[in-house]
Amino acid sequence: MLLSRGCVLRRAWVRDPVRVFRCASNNIVYDSAASKETNGTSEAKYRHTVQLPHTDLPMKLVGQQLLDTELDIQRRCRFADLYAWQRQRKTKKEFCLHDGPPYANGDPHVGHALNKILKDIRNRFEVLRGRRVHYVPGWDCHGLPIELKALGELGTQNLTPLEVRHRAREFARQAIEKQRAAFERWGVMADWSQCYYTFDGKYEAKQLGVFYSMYEKGLIYRDYKPVYWSPSSRTALAEAELEYNAQHVSQAIYTTFPIKVPPPKLVAATDNWADVGVLIWTTQPWTIPANQAVCYMPNEQYSLVKCAKSGRWYLLATERLDSTAAALGARLEVGPTFTGSDLEGGVCSHPLVPSKDSPLLPANHVTMVKGTGLVHTAPAHGMDDYSVASQFKLPVDCLVDEDGRFMESAGPDLCGKVVLDEGTHTVISALRDGGHLLKEERHTHSYPYDWRTKRPVVVRASQQWFVNTDSVKDRAQDVLKKVNIIPESARGSLLAMLDRRTYWCISRQRSWGVPIPVFYHKQTGTPLISRRTVEHLAQLVTERSSDCWWELPMEQLLPSDAISKGTSVEDYEKGEDVLDIWFDSGTSWAAVLDEPDCRADVYLEGKDQLGGWFLSSLLTSVATRKKAPYRSLVVHGFVLSEGGDKMSKSQGNVVDPDAIVNGGQQDPKQNPPYGADALRWWVAESNVFSEVTIGPGALNAARDDIHKVRNTLRFMLGNLRGFERATQAVDSREMFVIDQYLLHLLQEYSMKVTDAYGEYDFSKVIRLLQAFMSRDLSGFYFSVVKDRLYCDERSSLGRRSCLTVLDEVLDAVSRSIAPILPHLAEEVFLHAPGHTGAETLFQSGWIKASALWKKPGLVEAVEGACAIRDTFLGSIPGRNAAEFDVTVAIEPGLLFELMETLQEQPVASDSQLTELLMASQTTLLPCLPRDLPADAMTLKGNFLINLEGGDIVEDASYKVAVVPASRSRCLRCRKFTAPSPGVPCPRCSEVLRGAPAL
Repeated sequence: MLLSRGCVLRRAWVRDPVRVFRCASNNIVYDSAASKETNGTSEAKYRHTVQLPHTDLPMKLVGQQLLDTELDIQRRCRFADLYAWQRQRKTKKEFCLHDGPPYANGDPHVGHALNKILKDIRNRFEVLRGRRVHYVPGWDCHGLPIELKALGELGTQNLTPLEVRHRAREFARQAIEKQRAAFERWGVMADWSQCYYTFDGKYEAKQLGVFYSMYEKGLIYRDYKPVYWSPSSRTALAEAELEYNAQHVSQAIYTTFPIKVPPPKLVAATDNWADVGVLIWTTQPWTIPANQAVCYMPNEQYSLVKCAKSGRWYLLATERLDSTAAALGARLEVGPTFTGSDLEGGVCSHPLVPSKDSPLLPANHVTMVKGTGLVHTAPAHGMDDYSVASQFKLPVDCLVDEDGRFMESAGPDLCGKVVLDEGTHTVISALRDGGHLLKEERHTHSYPYDWRTKRPVVVRASQQWFVNTDSVKDRAQDVLKKVNIIPESARGSLLAMLDRRTYWCISRQRSWGVPIPVFYHKQTGTPLISRRTVEHLAQLVTERSSDCWWELPMEQLLPSDAISKGTSVEDYEKGEDVLDIWFDSGTSWAAVLDEPDCRADVYLEGKDQLGGWFLSSLLTSVATRKKAPYRSLVVHGFVLSEGGDKMSKSQGNVVDPDAIVNGGQQDPKQNPPYGADALRWWVAESNVFSEVTIGPGALNAARDDIHKVRNTLRFMLGNLRGFERATQAVDSREMFVIDQYLLHLLQEYSMKVTDAYGEYDFSKVIRLLQAFMSRDLSGFYFSVVKDRLYCDERSSLGRRSCLTVLDEVLDAVSRSIAPILPHLAEEVFLHAPGHTGAETLFQSGWIKASALWKKPGLVEAVEGACAIRDTFLGSIPGRNAAEFDVTVAIEPGLLFELMETLQEQPVASDSQLTELLMASQTTLLPCLPRDLPADAMTLKGNFLINLEGGDIVEDASYKVAVVPASRSRCLRCRKFTAPSPGVPCPRCSEVLRGAPAL
């Protein structure tokens, strides 16, 4: 089945992009041709009788006028009051979008814009649908990044913890005010006087409650084990606080551990065990002083090899022989080969401390991807190493202090040296001097860095507080199965991060944060924590914030009835660690969401939160309640420069959202103001489930697209001037067929748009909108009905039928764009007929499309006529269709009957079929006349009719004869329907007889 709207094939329009583009780009002619004097005063005298559109809605808003209009709309349409208004509605339908708190450490950026606007689009959609939205904006206010920025170059020297906290709090408050002002300017709907802050006492008290609940269940514990440690920040870090630098360069080495005790099963394998060195490769030579073992893979093959040049014997994995020989530049002669399990019981000498044993131990983390297949193991400086130590009861001796320097226990040659610098070189020199070093090389690889200081971290063992995530992992994986994740591909990433995290270090050695609510016995170091101590502290925190931990004396912090007999408060001291900020934000569900469920419909954040807030919230919720805090997760990508690069001030490609909205201060011509709606359009139009780019090209395109939307709406507003729905609207059953058809399309559009919003596919909303406006409205309906709108009698049924449709379309399109373009939607609503201003668009509901508008049978009639029109227009390229009369010949059958619904008489100049064809006169016959003029163009076509879901199918053929119009051009409507030159046509004459006198 084919339909041409303008000259677009409805069901095959994507097949001909040239034709589609041509029709879609047709501009709406706002001023009728009848308003132009092309034939002296004879035509000009009819100008006032034509119903030309008129509206006060500006055609375009630019510069300061744009900014003033948006701010005026926010004021007049009460943007600031919308959230409170909708919360007071009496409805059982509630939608909760829990705001992941942005970090309060700087100015708003385009990442904020992407995230906040995405959330606001969905929230506004839900408000329009009649739901009561629960959305409380929040800020993540603790942590090292804020502390560092607040203190600047001062550092923490000579500052007490309270002084540090006061400066950090003030810095966070200032950042919050800047960000809040920007979010409001972007039109984000919220009660900005009721936000949540992680430094608020009530929030912190809820967080302490979650902490104790997990501690009580045995899921939080204190232990001495390796953690990521940032020497530049002097604190432990979690995985989510790391950034991996793919260009990090380490000083890697090949070195040997001499065999001291041969493996019992392999004693007879060679007589040269005393000369054998276990060959290892490592990128972290500084960890060798802390070595406690060398690990092998039990199921792999290992070989003793002899270096042809030096004559020395080495032990390494058989699979790694070739690559190792190439790396060493040596020929290795293969000797005895055996399975890794045969190495059991072997013992090496420590290369730096010959009297120290280093046993050969099996381990599953050993791989054959790099190195020699034998892994040097330092339990204090590696997660896998620690697991081996736990299994085989090895010592976990840390030789590195908080500053990343070797401690005294590392020996006089190493003490005080930075392990990642001169400490590494000293270790390598010692190995060389001892005859154990085979090769030293610079190795580029991915290495963890502190996410804020941008400096490399180390792994070191220390006393920390941990969450035993391994115990809740299975339950967390189960509850995730019930969570809807958009896009679905993000589920695998989240599950992978969950699977990798066996424990979570939640203690930090800083001042700006929520204190871990633990007291320690001064002599034994035994921690004291109980329900009584935590509840007492939570009450103090509620009243005074967590500053009380540093402000109040021990007598007020630790209740005497919480300690055992025989001890006193003076025997205890408070802990100095604070909680990880991911624990701060990860407990927001307990502090912000409504009880008793405390579960949101959706969390919507960037993909970096898969290992951050999404995961920490899941772990804390599952640990305490055995359920996820969210029903859905929506994951968006990052914002990149227009060239696809990461934004960087040094590269000069940072895009400031304030400059986007308000324009550049220095060069407004180079950086014009685009307004908040353009920023919102850019967000909605982008494929947010991947990386999003922004720059002048994207913003200019957004501005131009909004202008097209504005002018489409403006055309409808102009024609609806003076229209009164209550007295002039026409029932859809009494409308012209083409008008009913447009309502059918409007109903389809409304359903698809609603579904797209529900799926968070806002770019699809925009694609649907643009297709509907360019193809169905501008490229088809508007061009067809202009004559009826402009030239029919003002109160005629045909004109009112069309105006009723325009009213419905204007209303539906305005509502469909409102979540994305709230300023433009409300502006149009203020100009639309029948609105007094007492009610805003967002207070008046979603699209009110009726199911009665859907009429598949009627569609066949209009699409059949449009297929005929396509044949006709294709024969007169570039010509005015009104200059021709058309004869349509269809053999008796279903298609003929459908065309008769559009034209009852054989010959007509005012039928709906003629209107659709845009000709001056149409003749509908079962066959072409034999007496056609010699200059007639004869064409053929087919149309496939498909009714009742395929039950009725007919491939109908038709013929079209096109001849120049036989009558004269009407001076008023300019169709060739006048009986003689210089006079109006019958339709216009009738209209003029009822028109006011000149």
